Amino acid sequence: MTDKTLKRSVTVAGHRTSITLEGAFWDSLREIAESQNKSVNALIAEVDKQQPENLSSALRVFILGYYKANKGTL
Repeated sequence: MTDKTLKRSVTVAGHRTSITLEGAFWDSLREIAESQNKSVNALIAEVDKQQPENLSSALRVFILGYYKANKGTL
């Protein structure tokens, strides 16, 4: 994991957008997507449907919530 901020382009709802997250969050997104047999883009699209205003912040909150909810099973 890395704490370096990384900007990546993803496709959400059929359009390209850029998301800036720390490396640790990108690593977590990949891990969660893999555990759910989804692509990272599909996972991001699901989060975007629930909280489209600030996607980077919504992803951080989603990741935190995922790990808090699953802390006993990880």
